[in-house]
Amino acid sequence: MDESIEAMEPELVESGVVDPPEKNSAPLLRPGSMVMMSLTVADYEMHYWPKLQGAIDQLLTLKPGGYISISYEQMYSCVYKCVCKQFSERLYKDLLNHIEQHVCHLAEQLSNSMQDSRHFVETFAFTMNQYLQALAGIVPIFNYMNRFYVENKLKTDLNEELRKIFRSHVVDSQITKLLNLVDEASCQPFAISPPTMASLIQNLFNLNAEYVHLKPGLFSRYIPNVLPPTSANQMDAYIAEVKQMQSDIHKMQGFNSNFDGSRKRSFEEDVSIN
Repeated sequence: MDESIEAMEPELVESGVVDPPEKNSAPLLRPGSMVMMSLTVADYEMHYWPKLQGAIDQLLTLKPGGYISISYEQMYSCVYKCVCKQFSERLYKDLLNHIEQHVCHLAEQLSNSMQDSRHFVETFAFTMNQYLQALAGIVPIFNYMNRFYVENKLKTDLNEELRKIFRSHVVDSQITKLLNLVDEASCQPFAISPPTMASLIQNLFNLNAEYVHLKPGLFSRYIPNVLPPTSANQMDAYIAEVKQMQSDIHKMQGFNSNFDGSRKRSFEEDVSIN
């Protein structure tokens, strides 16, 4: 078994994405016998790709922080055999097509949630987080194909290609609307939970750092050093921004500062000291 790929298995097991290999379970293929075994189109379509497709679907639908039972050894064996038997191109195309179908379905679901702004933002954040988590399990499974076909022959990277599918089908068509809604929600404290907001902006930045140019101020609240250093002539503008924010908070319905010029708490009574 390829040592560099075998070494990645403990990381997947430790992260809870896959099961550790069972001591008494035999791998799908024995590495020493792979060269001698043949692989027909029927074998690929009826046995190898369906096993990989099932693992992909489990990872794509896994809730963030969840756990599923996948034999990494079997998945590796499938990919290894397909690559060794000249099915790299077919495997790569099938993988991308399957991921693209899933992403198109996600885009349709997001379109149906646009009526409620808050629901749309929260659904978008969850969907993107779930997809990126899935890639953390899918890409290592196909690492052998990535090294010997995608990187070597196509001169690209599997992880980047799968991220590109999500950007083109989901993010790019909604990014302007999404950032406007997030920017509006950020002016209303806790309209959307801070962890959701932070996760959303950080994942967008990781998908494409160029999104920063669409809303630099918004990204700067969650991503360090995305704006140029502050100069002295900008201080007046920042002071005015803080004052405006304080004014907006005081005007919010239900806001009560309980400030009467005294340091005494409102529930405290005067206590005489003899």
